[in-house]
Amino acid sequence: MSTTARSVFPNTPVNPGLYSDPLLPLSPKDRERFHSFGWGPVVRPRHDTITAAVNHWLRTTPEAPALECGKRSMSYRELDVASNKLAASMATMGVRHGDKVCLYLQRSIEMVVGIVAILKLGAAYVPQHAGVAPTDTLQHIASITEAKVILTLKRLKNEVPAQAGYAVLCIDEEMERLPENSSSRPTYFSKAQPDDLAMVLFTSGTTGVPNGVQVTHRNLANILLTAPGDLGMRPGMRVGQILSIAFDMAAWETLGALSNGATLVIRGKSIQETAEKVDVLIATPSILASVDHTKCRNVKVAAVAGEPCPRSLADAWGAFCTFFNSCGPTETTIINTAERHFPGKAVLSIGRPTPNNTVYILDDELMPLPIGDKGEMWAGGDCVTAGYLANPELTGDRYRPDPFRPGHMMFRTRDLGRWTPEGELEHFGRVDDLVKIRGFRVELDGVSNALESAECCVRAVTLKFDNRNLVSFISPATASVETARNQVADKLPYYCMPTVVLALPELPRTPRGKLDKRLLMKLAQDHIDTFGVELN
Repeated sequence: MSTTARSVFPNTPVNPGLYSDPLLPLSPKDRERFHSFGWGPVVRPRHDTITAAVNHWLRTTPEAPALECGKRSMSYRELDVASNKLAASMATMGVRHGDKVCLYLQRSIEMVVGIVAILKLGAAYVPQHAGVAPTDTLQHIASITEAKVILTLKRLKNEVPAQAGYAVLCIDEEMERLPENSSSRPTYFSKAQPDDLAMVLFTSGTTGVPNGVQVTHRNLANILLTAPGDLGMRPGMRVGQILSIAFDMAAWETLGALSNGATLVIRGKSIQETAEKVDVLIATPSILASVDHTKCRNVKVAAVAGEPCPRSLADAWGAFCTFFNSCGPTETTIINTAERHFPGKAVLSIGRPTPNNTVYILDDELMPLPIGDKGEMWAGGDCVTAGYLANPELTGDRYRPDPFRPGHMMFRTRDLGRWTPEGELEHFGRVDDLVKIRGFRVELDGVSNALESAECCVRAVTLKFDNRNLVSFISPATASVETARNQVADKLPYYCMPTVVLALPELPRTPRGKLDKRLLMKLAQDHIDTFGVELN
């Protein structure tokens, strides 16, 4: 049974007052700009589903290279045959259209074979990084998805929790089981529809139980099969696969490459080694900052999302390749805004809504703010996913009917932004990053940006330690703490000055490539305890 974005929100509360004239608070000029800035172009994706796009290249470019991982490689024909084998095995185990299949493994050729096989059956894949995700998380996900099958690798089988109700299938064993020239095709191939689920991505669970975001084929086709989300991927181009498979941006790499006929280059231990030999590189700013860009002149297109990007990082990459700064939570399908950046550009923005999508800057009452005012970003359009799996309460809180486009949904991103006069979005971090220190409102990203303005500082992050104190971290370790602090004193009010500034070789990252704020807070506490730092 297909799941549509409209059908999962029948009981979402609506503020009827919004529908009378939601643009009433705006001036005539701002009403016009609300539409011209907030509406992305109307563009039809090249295929209606990701499965159709991948199948197109399996049929039309069978001898083209699909996958590369170390010394191993696989053509589109070989990928077709291997995924058919695996799909046949899953079909005998009862996997059907609309089911969910857990994919508990690590970056590998087998990972991609598993994804393609699941999609061929009209099922949705649920990726988790085996060996990194806690056992209780894997158990929770297998249970809530009602998975009949968990796909893994032989060497990782012991990482998969034993639990009644599902079968564990090792992809590498299945690929070896049938002759290489086998053309076995399952009888249960199912043509996906645009509103069918393609994948279920679970949040990291750092604030509680992980929640499964239900992503449809329509959602994915809208970003991966239109520009700029396709990043110019096409046959002959090499796309790096460097991110954790559980992270939504890994789908940008993997499905983006396969649905556009490119070659996916799966990294081993070295991100740098992969970055040096690909045409397209997708990363979080934290990961991209760890790459020596001077050795990556072959990269033609680079894109970042997931967290605020430092201006220095964007300038460095934008100087030699097409560089996109992007934004969008998992719930709005990888990204819903993007903008090309180049050195000398007045503002490092996150750009404009991607095709068939909208972005609104709203106040706490969900009313539109004047152009140029800071507010919370709500995202609408074809990017809006089908809600959280088995969590109607949270779905109803974060997903709402779109008062500006009746019949559509919008999502509360919890990101702060504002429109520039040119119609680009400036990003000011998360709503949670707008904090009160000693009674004053402080934007944590503003403090970090001030620290990064010091020539010695490449990257900075600032956290709220308590109601009176900020703590900041800068990199590299050679950065001058005093110089960086002086930049804050010169640019911001006194209450924005961090009590502690620590210089680190690199800022620590989570397995998904974002800043590890838990670890940073622990480092701050250890420093305060060890050196007896007096708090304000």
